[in-house]
Amino acid sequence: MEKDKTVEKLRGWFSGRLPREWFEGEPEIVLDREEIAVVGRLRAPALGDDVSEVERSAALEGGILRFREETRERRVEIALEAEHLFRRKVSWGVAVGGETVMFTTLSVPVMTRLRQSERRVLDTLVAAGVARSRSDALAWCVRLVGDHTDTWLADLRDALRHVDRVRAAGPDVNS
Repeated sequence: MEKDKTVEKLRGWFSGRLPREWFEGEPEIVLDREEIAVVGRLRAPALGDDVSEVERSAALEGGILRFREETRERRVEIALEAEHLFRRKVSWGVAVGGETVMFTTLSVPVMTRLRQSERRVLDTLVAAGVARSRSDALAWCVRLVGDHTDTWLADLRDALRHVDRVRAAGPDVNS
């Protein structure tokens, strides 16, 4: 429940702080323990139906780069305010044409213990050139699982939010 209120506060703060002309609608705010990701939807470039996929892709890429450069100074200013206020780093990204591009993201070290069979999986990915290191291999595995289990992870997150709401509605055992 506390996280829901924090996300609501963040959405409200960014809605009041971000220039209206930047995004179509309200940006998506994604929160974890270390980072606030702000992802806004950009208007797709107006192109004719006869435009090739290569040209369409280049136009999307150009629009994303233009937005990134034109808003950089203001995004940094807003991020610094938010980081001071909410005590988390701010990352920026945009969604356009069915694709999401993150400009900045925070890479956080995560400690884990792996058995030999699990380490061998990572070492195989490194040896095959899929990843440069065990760390990259583990990140690759996490992305792969995330890409193939979006629905399941979304259901799990919904269930956790429900548990938080039930806990908050229960008796206060600390009094």
